Amino acid sequence: MALDIHRQIPASFERVQRSDYGYNAKQVDQFLQRARVSLETPDAAAEPVNSADVRAVSFDPVKGGYSAAVVDAALDRLEDAFARRERDELIAARGEDAWLREIGNLSGILRGRLHRPDGDRFRRPAKKKARSYNTADVDRLCHELIGYLEQDKPLSVDNVRRAVFRPAVGRDGYEETQVDAFLDRVVELMAAID
Repeated sequence: MALDIHRQIPASFERVQRSDYGYNAKQVDQFLQRARVSLETPDAAAEPVNSADVRAVSFDPVKGGYSAAVVDAALDRLEDAFARRERDELIAARGEDAWLREIGNLSGILRGRLHRPDGDRFRRPAKKKARSYNTADVDRLCHELIGYLEQDKPLSVDNVRRAVFRPAVGRDGYEETQVDAFLDRVVELMAAID
């Protein structure tokens, strides 16, 4: 499958004002070069990149760096391209039934947590002053995910990627790292399905 990554990912990105923070341009460029090699000529990749790597990558903030919003949008397209290729490779190697089983297994795991009662879906932080996510905001997104997975209600993977929750403190909210890890798996599932 030939993917035109050059049309989807520009050679360089818009920069923020010199006094504002953006992504470290050198780090972005190096990662995207690795990703290009992995996507276009996977056998030649010294450090292969996959959809999970794209989802997890982070860059240092620097003054005058690349616009985070523009880079993030390009990374979303790149993640989708890797996810499509990974799906196609799995189907080619093991058949569509294997892909459907894998999707079904992941969906089942996610649904287990989604069907927990509001306020009980995720851990509460152990420390009193720890940052956490507003439970009502997270639970609202979980209801949308149930609609997407079980009732064919429309929901864009980008809505999940860009979800923002009001802050909470300590046990008043859900533990951020657990919610973030869960949403990473939701994105993985949605990217594989769409």
